[in-house]
Amino acid sequence: MKYIHRAFESNWIAPLGENVDEFERAVREYIGVPQAVAVSSGTAAIHLALRYLGAGPHDVVFCSDVTFAASCNPVRYLQAEPVFIDCDEESWCMSPKLLARALHDHRRNLPKAVVIVDLYGLPADYGRILPICEEFGVPVLEDAAEALGSSYRGRMCGSFGDIGVLSFNANKLITTSGGGMVLANEAAAGKMKYWATQAREKARHYEHREIGYNYRLSNICAGIGRGQMETVDAYVKARIRIYDRYVKALSDLPVSFYPHIDGAGPNCWLTVMTMEAGCGVSPDAIIDALERENVEARPFWKPMHMQPVYKGSVFYHEPGKAPVGERLFASSVCLPSGSAMTQDVQDEIVKIVRGCFS
Repeated sequence: MKYIHRAFESNWIAPLGENVDEFERAVREYIGVPQAVAVSSGTAAIHLALRYLGAGPHDVVFCSDVTFAASCNPVRYLQAEPVFIDCDEESWCMSPKLLARALHDHRRNLPKAVVIVDLYGLPADYGRILPICEEFGVPVLEDAAEALGSSYRGRMCGSFGDIGVLSFNANKLITTSGGGMVLANEAAAGKMKYWATQAREKARHYEHREIGYNYRLSNICAGIGRGQMETVDAYVKARIRIYDRYVKALSDLPVSFYPHIDGAGPNCWLTVMTMEAGCGVSPDAIIDALERENVEARPFWKPMHMQPVYKGSVFYHEPGKAPVGERLFASSVCLPSGSAMTQDVQDEIVKIVRGCFS
């Protein structure tokens, strides 16, 4: 509230001002990247990044199959085509093995980018993924929208791609009510900031030589994010405590929780519980039981290759096996994980979940 009041007192409500500058500074220092550009959404950030990486008509962009649609919709904004790649059992993120196969198959028409999603705050297997992309000379766009505060081998998520993206949507670890950020080097950040500010030239009159967008974040919203960045580590610790309590309270049931690859430090943004085959309890049964008590839970992300809007898109998965993403979608549920949830409330949720298995 202090930073919001300061925006009103200074009369800077527009997408300019001290809060925007300080929010960008706080994020880039926290992640450890050269520059950060605050924009209106994570989707806008991906759109800007893909445009900077040169995606356009007749191009392909490799995308994580298990994600929210915002990770790949901007590919279509630019009239390029997404190629979806299944996750693996070890990380739940894009399979390095399938990525290598897809790049080999497309060696005469390499993708303009590989969009790697840090699913539910789980870091992708960058120790294997980055060398593969380097071998083929393909840039990485890291969608760390769900992974603020996550790390891999001592580096913060958001810093692994040629360009990184964050989201501050209402359900994220911290929120500006709606907002996002692009993380990049000086040259890339400067160009994307220019496009995000209507591509206005430095002239007294309104001069435009390129098409731009109204994508900058307001000084009010940036104030909300600026305040939360001062306690971001506390949010991460709260989510990890919630995850640990769920695991301890439910591990005797026929369920499992998401994997942790070597070197990963997930932020536990959402706790995902997977029911074992044949246990007789479905994700919908869990969601319905919680809903009857006015508690919201959500399904696992429906893979992009299953979405009607992407019907017919190229999709890589292990031949002869059911796609990993399809199995997780059919058997997993996202349990309530808000940072402010008290232990008493969580105990009630655990009781409801356990009741489904009685």
